[in-house]
Amino acid sequence: MAHEDQGARLGVGIGWRPEIADTVEALPGIDWVEVVAENICPGHLPASLLRLRERGTKVIPHGVSLGIGGADRPDPDRLASLAARAEALGAPLVTEHIAFVRAGGSLTASRTLEAGHLLPVPRTWDALRVLCENVRIAQDQLPVPLALENIAALIAWPGEELTEGQFLAELVERTGVRLLIDVANLHTNRVNRGEDPARALDELPVESIAYVHVAGGVEKDGVWHDTHAHPVTEPVLEVLAELRSRVSPPGVLLERDEDFPGAEELAAELDLIRGVLDTPQLRDVLDTPQLVGAGAAPAARAAGSGAGTPAASPCGGALPSATGATPLEPTSGRPGLTGAAGTTGTAGVTGTADDTGTAGVTGTADVTDPVHSSRSSLALAQASLLEALVAGGPVPEGFDGPRIRVQARALLAKRARIVAKVAPELPRILGSGFRPAFVAYARPRPLRDGYRRDALDFAEHALVHAPLTPAQLRELTHWWQDRTDARPPSLTSRLVRAAAALVGR
Repeated sequence: MAHEDQGARLGVGIGWRPEIADTVEALPGIDWVEVVAENICPGHLPASLLRLRERGTKVIPHGVSLGIGGADRPDPDRLASLAARAEALGAPLVTEHIAFVRAGGSLTASRTLEAGHLLPVPRTWDALRVLCENVRIAQDQLPVPLALENIAALIAWPGEELTEGQFLAELVERTGVRLLIDVANLHTNRVNRGEDPARALDELPVESIAYVHVAGGVEKDGVWHDTHAHPVTEPVLEVLAELRSRVSPPGVLLERDEDFPGAEELAAELDLIRGVLDTPQLRDVLDTPQLVGAGAAPAARAAGSGAGTPAASPCGGALPSATGATPLEPTSGRPGLTGAAGTTGTAGVTGTADDTGTAGVTGTADVTDPVHSSRSSLALAQASLLEALVAGGPVPEGFDGPRIRVQARALLAKRARIVAKVAPELPRILGSGFRPAFVAYARPRPLRDGYRRDALDFAEHALVHAPLTPAQLRELTHWWQDRTDARPPSLTSRLVRAAAALVGR
């Protein structure tokens, strides 16, 4: 679908979340808001969003589940859902992530696994071809322009052929898609993957930026966690200043998803962002008296100068500078990776990818798909990685094993947090036993059918396997029965299942 240029300036905004809806409405100087697309229903928009729209505040839907960087074509139902939200909100554009969130299925003749998280796409020519085709499919189905966000990553694919900036530049050149640049994610990738934010900004087409994300995080044991639950730190603001020195972005948005502070602290963080946009010399902004003494500024400075924070600017010259040259795409395969029919597998995968099926798997290929061979090799690689992360599979060749294990633990912890959020009665009923019971349930059981289903399945598992007091057993039984309209497992059934589990160990 052709779209008119929607390049009007957005200004400074904040992520709208139900927990801070009243605060967002009351904050001064909010030009626009962004809402997680999957968290709203087009026919029943929250009253707060309706009031914001009535007073002229733009609302942009931000998708998190499309998985446009996956090997499969974008799901038509998910695209239709995103389009419906854009139309219901009167949005000037919609945004998503350059990531994959699920893998497996028909392309690999294996079970479909859900990550419950945004995972990085390998920066290879094969993956780029698939991504570009997926973007074109999405653009044809959406009523407004699409912008895609760079993500934060803990793990790196082996054998990558392009830098992040080069990958984004090629994506824009081939599809015309716009970019949502998250400066916190650029900082995260600097700490976790040794990538220089300045080099990425030098290489990507800054004129294609639709808007910018700014968010807080925390460093622990040498790993930066992009939590969206901490104040914005000085290194992240430095990356924003570096971007501002190259271009005046149409919009900048503050993200906060958990541990929401009060209105005063949010207002102070927004003032810091405005200060950087007005005065790209960050030290001048941080030394401004009215900002130093306000809300988030002290916390941001303390976090930015804490243990593990590099002494040098993240945009400084500690890492190699950009060469200015973009590698040429190979026309007959890539060295070091084994493939067939003039194509090669994705980094870390050896197999056969041809018109008859997926590498090493008998399947049906869509011969009308211009990138079906690339899809096959990418599908196998992504499924292998996701098996290691969420299903206890082996670490794929070429990956950093310790990092894979750290990421797997982080995904499990995130899954537990979300289940606790969608079903807060469960941690209340189980108390300190919630976390160990959930880990015992989730480790051998990958996420399926969403988090509400996950909460119900966990409750049923806990009824059988968790060491519950009589009061906990009674309350958890009532909770589970109220939501499933089913009989709870009987005592005999629980004993039989527990015995079977012990025998199977």
